Amino acid sequence: MRYATQTNPRRWTGLLRRSTFARAIQGSNSIEGYNVTYEDAVAAIEGEEPLDEKTESWLAVNGCRSAMSYVLQLSDDPFYMHNEGTIRSLHYIMLDYDLSKHPGRWRPGSIFVRHEPTGGIVYEGPDISLVPSLMNELINSLNGPSALPAIVRAAMAHLNLVMIHPFSDGNGRMGRAVQTMVLSREGILDPRFSSIEEYLGHNTSDYYEILAKTGQGAWHPHNDALPWAKFCLTAHYRQAETILRRLKEIERVWNKLVEELKNYRLNERMLLALLDASLGVRIRNASYRNLAEISDEVAGKDLRALVKHGLLIPQGERRGRIYIASDWLKETRDSVRERKTVTDPFTNIVVDSRTNSNQLSFRGFGS
Repeated sequence: MRYATQTNPRRWTGLLRRSTFARAIQGSNSIEGYNVTYEDAVAAIEGEEPLDEKTESWLAVNGCRSAMSYVLQLSDDPFYMHNEGTIRSLHYIMLDYDLSKHPGRWRPGSIFVRHEPTGGIVYEGPDISLVPSLMNELINSLNGPSALPAIVRAAMAHLNLVMIHPFSDGNGRMGRAVQTMVLSREGILDPRFSSIEEYLGHNTSDYYEILAKTGQGAWHPHNDALPWAKFCLTAHYRQAETILRRLKEIERVWNKLVEELKNYRLNERMLLALLDASLGVRIRNASYRNLAEISDEVAGKDLRALVKHGLLIPQGERRGRIYIASDWLKETRDSVRERKTVTDPFTNIVVDSRTNSNQLSFRGFGS
């Protein structure tokens, strides 16, 4: 996957990178019930306002985006060392919209994870007096030498932070962020392609279940973590399958759009608007001109030309106008879709995709 995502110079790989980042923060927040559309996740990444009203879910996603952007900044910093200040800062960035959750501070007391339908306690975090020393031990382990592969070290960092449960809220998000940070520091892949948060968002029941089985109700650092490690390795494998499938699909869409623009003698930069629209994003003048790095006037002319040739459909008036995919564009996108498969990486057996109709809800593990 590294070769596929890092050696292709075409501009659509940048859109795939952004799309993957958006789906990661969308998935991470959906685990705890903060649901936004893919489109609004993209808007958060672009630093734009949501097309619909701001909600707590939007604030949560925007906070996650800001924190993960910080992780990206640190990924190739040769002087960075994992430290308590950065961990706390990431938490503050994620949750500064709600000061009642003590953003940037260790939890003030005991903490419990409950099974929401019954209210029963499924996990109790270690005593607050242990949190500073446990977090210090975790941070030292991240900075020290290790014979473990980076992908396993990252998975264990995720598990240990969630089990320590050092914060009043947001422990799951922080665990996933630290996992991505550890991987990104190894330079294995662009951090946006190494995250498993989208996969976890689609497999929340399995995620909660493996955490519950590993934790067994309380802080038990000597429990067997092998099932958790296998779960994370499986998640990475299947997320990689998803990204490679999308990469192939987007390349095919791109090639079809190139030919269509040639037929109408339109500028190739308009591919950016068309590809975004084909992915389900409602196009705005501002978002398109920022993406294409053009003026407001040129963006307006481009969008009108795409409407004229039946490639985009306008909705709304003046400043509120947006553009959506035409039927032709939707059909083009659908025509290149590949069959989704789910593979067991330990047997290489392809199994059918499954749906989690009965989601387990352990509020706190995933937060």
